[in-house]
Amino acid sequence: MYSFTEENYIKTIYKLSANGAQEVSTNALADALDTRAASVTDMLRKLSAKNMVHYVKYRGVTLTEAGERVALQVIRKHRLWEVFLVDKLQFNWDEVHEVAEELEHVTSELLTKRLDEFLGYPRFDPHGDPIPSETGEINQPRQKLLAAMDIAETGTVVGVNDSQPHFLKYLDKIGISLGSKVKVTDKMLYDSSMEIHIEGGTTILVSSEVSNNIYLSA
Repeated sequence: MYSFTEENYIKTIYKLSANGAQEVSTNALADALDTRAASVTDMLRKLSAKNMVHYVKYRGVTLTEAGERVALQVIRKHRLWEVFLVDKLQFNWDEVHEVAEELEHVTSELLTKRLDEFLGYPRFDPHGDPIPSETGEINQPRQKLLAAMDIAETGTVVGVNDSQPHFLKYLDKIGISLGSKVKVTDKMLYDSSMEIHIEGGTTILVSSEVSNNIYLSA
């Protein structure tokens, strides 16, 4: 059993690292959690004592196998709850993150299992992120950033790199959602912006920042 704060640390370390394997600095962790480096150091010592992390002062932190299992289970619950909120309670995809942040800490394994069954064992959350299995397996689909596509290349939107509400609302406004079929019609050398055509919609210009946050099927 781990506290709300401990689970948040473990999940954040996982997300900042390459699936738990790359060292994460205390400063990066402090920035991500909006807290002081000293507080991070104290928590890492506690997590190290619980065999959740490997922590070396002045170097950084990685997850242990046990820590990675906890991270994946928290992420699994978060993404399942996001599916539930969107599919069953008609939340918009920009409204679910904060609610799921609270629900991900529900400890009942039976509830998580029943939720997965009730939802029909979904493989992806409303933002296109893969949902870890009950045993902690996670299958990342083949995908590429819109920014990496060439002129005349087409693809289907399968996920986003930025799930902040303001970005998702922007995508809604320009008519892009999961499943949207997109064709690159032009690329601007000056600022790396792109002209794209959305099937059934319009041709629009998107910035480099936008194209670097949209994933398409590869």
